Amino acid sequence: MKDKIRQIIIDYLGIVIGSILIAVGLIIFLIPNRIAAGGVSGLATVIYYLFGFPVGIVMLIINIPLFLAGVKVLGKHVGFRTLFGIVVLSLATDLLTPYLPVLTKDPLLASLYGGGIVGLGLGIVFKSRGTTGGTDLIAALLHHFFPAFSIGQGLLLVDAMVIALAGIVFNAELALYAVLSIFVSSKVIDLIQEGLNLAKAVLIISDYSEEIRREILHKMDRGVTTLYGSGGYTGRKKNVLLVIVTRSEVTELKHLVHRIDPKSFVIITEVHEVMGEGFQEFLSN
Repeated sequence: MKDKIRQIIIDYLGIVIGSILIAVGLIIFLIPNRIAAGGVSGLATVIYYLFGFPVGIVMLIINIPLFLAGVKVLGKHVGFRTLFGIVVLSLATDLLTPYLPVLTKDPLLASLYGGGIVGLGLGIVFKSRGTTGGTDLIAALLHHFFPAFSIGQGLLLVDAMVIALAGIVFNAELALYAVLSIFVSSKVIDLIQEGLNLAKAVLIISDYSEEIRREILHKMDRGVTTLYGSGGYTGRKKNVLLVIVTRSEVTELKHLVHRIDPKSFVIITEVHEVMGEGFQEFLSN
């Protein structure tokens, strides 16, 4: 029970930190440079320049009805965390605006750094099992009423409409910068969600698999999984070794395998996230 409460506190703290980072990216880079990078924040940016209404208040006004519609149509699984994220992001955006400077008037720098910071914040919010509402809710509602639209297509459609509106209100060039910002943001979200590629998965196919297995276990102190396969051409039965190592251990492993069997077949690929003994601990639910 204590672990569950602790995890809930960590999750909500993550939603607060992530929401503040999103607000910082909007205030310092995107809003002052008229970069409406999709979603509710992008729409709020356009409305701000058209009518002068504060971005945070506009996001809240748009998101609250969406949240209520989401609860009514999609069910209670939409959750309190979504409402919490919506409120924190909206308040942080308006409360921090008077105190944060505009760091650049270069739209390229603004789209890159703004997209990066917003993506970092969103990644933290998602990792904390939260959301800031907006585009996610619209896409889910579209999918509910029009099943032919997937969630991904719904997200793309909403962002495209906001960017098109920004292109009309501002200009086409700023709309293109908004697309760049969304691209950077999505890549950073993936990075936060999937990890920093600190590990490598290695598949080793060799006639000396047993000797290699022993050396890896005893000299590198890494676990090895033996997979059973057969050659597609010869039909010969062969053991395939699967090893997960850190980046710094890759060279050592390659030398070890080559010393035992120079004719071995080795495949090395990226691993985004590894949880278990010797790596990251499992997250509690």
